[in-house]
Amino acid sequence: MATAQTAPKKPVTKEAAPVAANWPTRTVKLLVGFPGGSTPDMAARTLAEPLSRALGQPVIVENRPGASGNIAADLAAKATDDHTLAVVINGNLTSAKMLYSRLPYDPAKDFTPISLLTTAPLVLVAPVNQPSGNDFFLAARNGGDKWNYGSVGNGSVGHLGMELLKTKAGNLAAVHVPYQGNPQVITALLGGQIQMALVPPGIALPQIKAGKLKAIGLTSGRSALATEIPSLSEADVRNFNLEVWTALVGPARLSKAAQARLALEVPRIIRDNETRQKLFNQGWQAVGTSPEGLSSRIRSETAIMGGIISMRGIKVE
Repeated sequence: MATAQTAPKKPVTKEAAPVAANWPTRTVKLLVGFPGGSTPDMAARTLAEPLSRALGQPVIVENRPGASGNIAADLAAKATDDHTLAVVINGNLTSAKMLYSRLPYDPAKDFTPISLLTTAPLVLVAPVNQPSGNDFFLAARNGGDKWNYGSVGNGSVGHLGMELLKTKAGNLAAVHVPYQGNPQVITALLGGQIQMALVPPGIALPQIKAGKLKAIGLTSGRSALATEIPSLSEADVRNFNLEVWTALVGPARLSKAAQARLALEVPRIIRDNETRQKLFNQGWQAVGTSPEGLSSRIRSETAIMGGIISMRGIKVE
């Protein structure tokens, strides 16, 4: 089994410790906008146990699924108890504001960024009768709007990522077909109803290894999560990089003591070898950034996704 790569641990600064010592005073809640057993849920539960030990208070995960994670994000944004946080995905902090005309929170104003927790590439998959590499994209261009691609819904990362990929791979004209979930997307690929999709490696790899689907490439560089799959850049798709990720955020009103303590503990926990391996086994690469690192990621990805949403006129109601 492949193992997660280790990263150097940053020393805890003595200056921040006295400020952070006043928090927490009771149970800390991690809201997750997806069902138990989902990949964001597993990441949150992997963080919860060691974070509880570090803080000296219980840390519980509460699932509040719905609206692509926006229900939990909104609850966290409006929390006033100073002990409610949320583990969110890309879209909650980047594309949601542009996709939903009545989004009840403002991603740019209503959160305190704490840390980017995990990342993972997507893999472009196709039926086994399709060609590989550059020839696949030639076939896709020739197929025009008679080709279809699937995703788990309008505005999902698979949808937005494919629309971005279409502009990077020679202005493809493939038509979007939304499904309820990735299992339905895989079934459609196997049945030939769609010709391609961007899906998480953990979902695609069993079908790829069984010879039932073909991997065209990863949406990032080569990844330890799927060492046998090339990157899309190896098929001459340039300037295209896309990952799914999870992050820990609190409400904008989160106390300075909470911010300081979490900024110390969370990156250290995520980078710990045991935590990294657990996340790796779930299909995640552990990251663990500063609040500034997460803020930078949000800004850059919001600009990219905003451009494709505006270009394609994508909305979710």
